[in-house]
Amino acid sequence: MTYLATLLAADRGQKAHPIHLVDKKNFEDWAKTRPAEDRALLKAHRFDGKSGFAFVILPRKAEEFEVVSAVADARDLSPWCLAKLGESLPEGTYKLAEGEAGPAAIGWLLAQHRFDAYRSRKSEEPDRGPRVLVTGEPARIEGVIREAEAVTLVRDLVNTPAGDLGPAELEQAVREQAKRIGAEVRVTSGKDLEEGYPLIAAVGRAASKEHAPRLIELEWGNPKNPRVAVVGKGVCFDSGGLDIKPASGMRLMKKDMGGAAHALALATLIAGDRLPVRLHLLIPAVENAISGNALRPGDIVKSRQGLHVEIDNTDAEGRLILADALTKAGEADPELIVDFATLTGAARIALGPDLPALFSNDDGIADELMTAGKDSADPVWRMPIWDAYDEMLKSDIADLANAAGSPMAGAVVAAMFLKRFVPKDTPWAHFDTYAWRDKGKPGRPKGGEALGLRAVFAVLSDRYARA
Repeated sequence: MTYLATLLAADRGQKAHPIHLVDKKNFEDWAKTRPAEDRALLKAHRFDGKSGFAFVILPRKAEEFEVVSAVADARDLSPWCLAKLGESLPEGTYKLAEGEAGPAAIGWLLAQHRFDAYRSRKSEEPDRGPRVLVTGEPARIEGVIREAEAVTLVRDLVNTPAGDLGPAELEQAVREQAKRIGAEVRVTSGKDLEEGYPLIAAVGRAASKEHAPRLIELEWGNPKNPRVAVVGKGVCFDSGGLDIKPASGMRLMKKDMGGAAHALALATLIAGDRLPVRLHLLIPAVENAISGNALRPGDIVKSRQGLHVEIDNTDAEGRLILADALTKAGEADPELIVDFATLTGAARIALGPDLPALFSNDDGIADELMTAGKDSADPVWRMPIWDAYDEMLKSDIADLANAAGSPMAGAVVAAMFLKRFVPKDTPWAHFDTYAWRDKGKPGRPKGGEALGLRAVFAVLSDRYARA
């Protein structure tokens, strides 16, 4: 992985190759200002300023050159409009010829990140060397780098195979970040987990000792500050349990801890920006495995909150472990609870891979998240918490079931289950996210992906002034 902090630098007058960004509206006027040889070269490349064309290098004397690239709107840059340049230009130092990169700087950084941990050759392509972007906005550099590093943390954790990232390794990842940001870590496992967090213990009990279940908690910040709880689903691999998934459904289940990856990355952003909050991170970490003592359909488990849950489907395990974690989060009287989970296929059927489904019991926080998602090009979409569907979780012999008998409204019903374990008057936002990209784009390769992370951080940054 390229060290991202070296790829964005303050403009101190250093020598840099100019990058001209044009769009279909201003291209002709811009081209008229260029030398005849430039116009001839652009014409030869059939470059007309339409968005989607990569770039053209305009040679100068010796090793000097300029770059021209088409974007959708040269006056309103998206986070991804420099990504193709970031991943494709030759090694060197660059700067925008007009204006500043602004939000596009993160795409420049992320385009140079590679998950190469399992490649004998560290890249399928020859190493072009670092491409450094010079900016006249030095105050933004540290924040942009932190956001890029948080996104790569999500990607790397999700991409790591389950054989190398079980509950113990996820705990170690939390400990490493805690050491870096100066946070405290507490882990509950074994008999204490069985007694205090029975749903987490029940889901994870079929796994081997090496992959034993646990609740990982991290706390950071001044206890006098408003308390914010962040919960992440940490199913490090999901076989489906005794309600076993088909091979096609199990292939990507290393990513079922994507919620935990998002939650941990958000914690690093909160601490890195020193937001004046008391952060409480909770990650229930399990492997949903199959063995003689596996959780069975029809079993009933008493939750930490006290409600008895009948297991209708062992493949609806994420909501079970989140229930105990949300209960624990609520016991500390937080001002806000946010959870991330790769929870339902129904959310993907409804919204596709790019839009995390947002459920919330608070219109204010939901509106803020929707707006922030749009402004940061990290979109989320609000889905309803529909009280009438609560009856779908009825059990004949227990307080509630963990899944509905009907395939309808799967994401809504899952959110309704979680709502039972959130304090009634506590604002809560639940993200049912895919945490994956099926098809790569510049700066956004196929594989693990952070979806909704930057939107949530933008809202928290606005809500809590930076210290």
